[in-house]
Amino acid sequence: MRNQQNSVLLDGDSLTIEDIVAVARGDVSVDVPREVIKRIASNWDAIAAMLARGDVMYGLNTGIGGFGNVKISPDKAGELSTRMLRAHASGFGEPVVKELAKASLLLRLNVFAKGYSGVRPILFETFVEMLNKGVTPVFYEKGSVGTSGDLAPLSQMGLVVIGEGKAYWKGNIISGKLAMKKAGLKPVPLAYREGLAIMNGSQFMTGIAAINIYDAIRLIKQLEIVSAMTIEVLNCVESAYSKEYNEVRPFKGQNESAENLRRLYAGSDLMKQPKKNVQNAYSLRSVPQVAGAARDALEYIRKITEIEMNAVADNPIFFTKEKACRTGANFHGAPIGYTQDLLGIVITDLGNIAERQTNNMMDPACSKDLPAFLVRSAGLDSGLMISQYTQAALVSENKILASPASVDSIPVSGNQEDHVSFGTIAARKAREIIRNTEAVVAIQLLAVCQAYEFRRPIRPSPVFQAVYKLVRSVSPAITQDRAFYKDIEKVVPLVREFKVLEEAEQVIGKLK
Repeated sequence: MRNQQNSVLLDGDSLTIEDIVAVARGDVSVDVPREVIKRIASNWDAIAAMLARGDVMYGLNTGIGGFGNVKISPDKAGELSTRMLRAHASGFGEPVVKELAKASLLLRLNVFAKGYSGVRPILFETFVEMLNKGVTPVFYEKGSVGTSGDLAPLSQMGLVVIGEGKAYWKGNIISGKLAMKKAGLKPVPLAYREGLAIMNGSQFMTGIAAINIYDAIRLIKQLEIVSAMTIEVLNCVESAYSKEYNEVRPFKGQNESAENLRRLYAGSDLMKQPKKNVQNAYSLRSVPQVAGAARDALEYIRKITEIEMNAVADNPIFFTKEKACRTGANFHGAPIGYTQDLLGIVITDLGNIAERQTNNMMDPACSKDLPAFLVRSAGLDSGLMISQYTQAALVSENKILASPASVDSIPVSGNQEDHVSFGTIAARKAREIIRNTEAVVAIQLLAVCQAYEFRRPIRPSPVFQAVYKLVRSVSPAITQDRAFYKDIEKVVPLVREFKVLEEAEQVIGKLK
């Protein structure tokens, strides 16, 4: 939720996907209400009282995982926090991109803001200052099994607050100690409980999931835009997109998608030409059904993810009023694992339909009158033939990536932690599927603009004209073969950065 200063209000309850993107991709700062600090302080006082009366609390005065029954003396509890943070920072791979690191930190702080995690206000406030001053922890992308949450990545994230590890700072990766110094921040030695509090949650997978959802929602709209352009250039039968046809199957997403298509191709003279088919191929006439089902799935995925974003994804949990410590498995990544697997499946199928629509323009047997591979000098020139190979490779790779991660599990920590979610792998795979599908849609966009060169001088819709102009600003019409990877490199950002969506909405207003 935003406040009057347009900062994101970190209250533990109102964080949205748009808030996460604003902080992770932009320069939007985080603001903390006073009552949050009071809540955190009261929770810490309750833990001190529990310790004073001799309560045994997991990860606070015991070991963790396979060492959960090992008692730790009170004078060693702070040292335990630091040692476990270092030991759990055992990830591998490439550094997580900055936007995902910021999203993960923001989400972990939102858990702390709820006042159940047992951290001191000074630790919480220092993390907030890191976020606001541009000290973004560096951690590696691999190593999380998704239960107990994202232990390895979040532990590496936490090293920076104690003056260790590495951090992004003004476009470079430097030591965490130096980054804190440059930002004017002092490292915070950990007290009891705080090591486990930093690491024991699902915030890395949830951060990826939130940004995936944001990108996927916009990718669906852009697929509808490029589909509408393809429908125009192939002069498809309009009844498949009509209000009357679609409203008798009252799925919300289907009817939104059909309405978008009608608005997008409205005003097209291409659609007024004599029809060549009684009905068109499935990939063309089933756009409302497929994109609509994707929309409905995204609505569910978003709902589950935003619950997790504002939940106490932690263990143990400390109840202030009752002065009670309760243990369970609120760190378990199943909600994110299941929904990110679903997201990967959904976007994979959108890539399938985009590739088939492209084929309908490339193959004269389908288009009826467009030249093969959209090139005039057939044989001498190959046109977009191999660009479609790239599409085929990407959609086939997506099909492999879409195999669910959440059906897998492996026991760890001496069989104490014998069921895991692999939610982080599900989210990482879904992110890669989205990136691949953006390229698939971009290649379709190249093809539909080239197909229009053979439809001139008939006027397309105003949206088609605007998007065509956008594409032609970076990729000229094909008159003879060239190295098309350069065109693909230039058109993909138009999709990835939502330029296609922005261009269309400038013409007809916001799409559903």
